[in-house]
Amino acid sequence: MLSLIQRVTSATVSVEGEVIGTIEAGLLALVGMEPGDGEAQIARMAERLLGYRVFADEAGRMNRSLADTGGGLLLVSQFTLAADTRSGMRPSFTTAAPPAEAEQGFNRLVDICRQKHAGRVETGRFGAHMMISLVNDGPVTFLLRP
Repeated sequence: MLSLIQRVTSATVSVEGEVIGTIEAGLLALVGMEPGDGEAQIARMAERLLGYRVFADEAGRMNRSLADTGGGLLLVSQFTLAADTRSGMRPSFTTAAPPAEAEQGFNRLVDICRQKHAGRVETGRFGAHMMISLVNDGPVTFLLRP
């Protein structure tokens, strides 16, 4: 499991021209599920998403987390993130979890984040062609593993 997180001042995801998820200041997380990702990895990723310190404190240092700020979290499933790109000129998706397994794991991540985060938690639509608009703040972008 991996998540590409971006600190944003706003982010929106649309499907077929309809906005289905939107947040103001917070994190956009593109989430790739890998084969064998289980409850331990999912719980740890939720902990990292909510606790990773990427927001400025009073001194301007990245010392505050999403849990501290109460900001929004937009979770978007993205199987291409888990692609194997080590060789050739075309990605291989053998390192991504099969769709049914990935959807179940992604939905579990969403559930945990909604249970543990007082702020807004929004999502894209699993398996859909999505359009994502964001304003990256910084830019600040990190690749997280559980």
